[in-house]
Amino acid sequence: MVGKDVLPPLVGINAHLLAEEAGYRRAGIHQYMAQVLRHLPKNGRFAIFTRHPLDFLPPGQCKRLPTRWPTGRRLVRILWEQIGWPWQAWRERIDLLHAMAFVTPILSPCPTVVTVFDLSFIHTPDSFPRLQRLYLHSQTARSCRQARRVITISESGRQDVHRYFGVPLEKIDVVLPGVEPIYRPLPAADVTAFRQREGLPAQFLLHVGTLQPRKNIPVLLEALAQINRPELQLVLVGGKGWLFDDIFARVQGLGLQNQVRFTGYVPDDVLPLWYNAATLLLFPSLYEGFGLPILEAMACKTAVIAANTSSIPEAVGNAGLLFDPHNPAQLAERILSVLDDPAQLATMQQRGLAHAHLFSWERAGRETAVVYQRALSQDL
Repeated sequence: MVGKDVLPPLVGINAHLLAEEAGYRRAGIHQYMAQVLRHLPKNGRFAIFTRHPLDFLPPGQCKRLPTRWPTGRRLVRILWEQIGWPWQAWRERIDLLHAMAFVTPILSPCPTVVTVFDLSFIHTPDSFPRLQRLYLHSQTARSCRQARRVITISESGRQDVHRYFGVPLEKIDVVLPGVEPIYRPLPAADVTAFRQREGLPAQFLLHVGTLQPRKNIPVLLEALAQINRPELQLVLVGGKGWLFDDIFARVQGLGLQNQVRFTGYVPDDVLPLWYNAATLLLFPSLYEGFGLPILEAMACKTAVIAANTSSIPEAVGNAGLLFDPHNPAQLAERILSVLDDPAQLATMQQRGLAHAHLFSWERAGRETAVVYQRALSQDL
């Protein structure tokens, strides 16, 4: 036990990948980082390294350690992680460093923990510029091997880190994400008013995610074309990421201009309305560290059809339908089986709602703090 006059260890957390402005970078990683920080135990001592305000955290819970380095630029952030961060950590007498996204300092003044969200740079290498891919691969591998503990956000991710980097399974902890309270079934009147305001039909298909290759959006377009129901609409919610031109070209090539709608980035407080208004969330991604939109949709009582790859089945559980992400015909069959069977749709909605309630950000924060304790008590 910590004595009355002895302070708990000070944990320094790199949160420079928190996104300040709205856009695709506020998806996935930003949400996980922000929620874990928000739900860390109040009896701990945490120093957050970031240039952004921490106004989403309870007052006084964490000490903010800013820098003048413009870490919004990737190369500058890499230099800061290797030079500026260990220097600041030494000056602040940090007891443990947590790299919340992939890379720790090569020379750290104290033990480290690293979070690995996914290994997309290995599974979908063509989605990354060559130098970025080589950097992420080499430095994530090195960071995982050097760290006292490694955190992944799914069991699939845990197995990947073990398989590709040779890290013992007993050194890797899974901290599952949670679901924010804003994702919930909304009053029918609010949803109806939203549909009218946005000009949405009573039934439509929804995809939520950044426009990028591994999201596998072309398979949605192929399935929609095969269904051949001109009144059925697909709404793609998410900002432009990279290598997205093929998506727009495919819409044109399949003649789906009147059935596919691109909303661009949608603010966090509006996203629950899109989930509530949709009939089905489609999630065809080729690879994911977890797949938060699946839980968010289920928490809004929206049925989910998702790919059967990587960690996605963990997110879906027994509450949704799975399909081969390389088989648009199978996806089309799954969609029609739900749209044409109200009883199956209702069953999926109820199962999804119950499944989503199993995931908690409060638990994620608590389990992250347990990882810190394990790392600090671990023998060298």
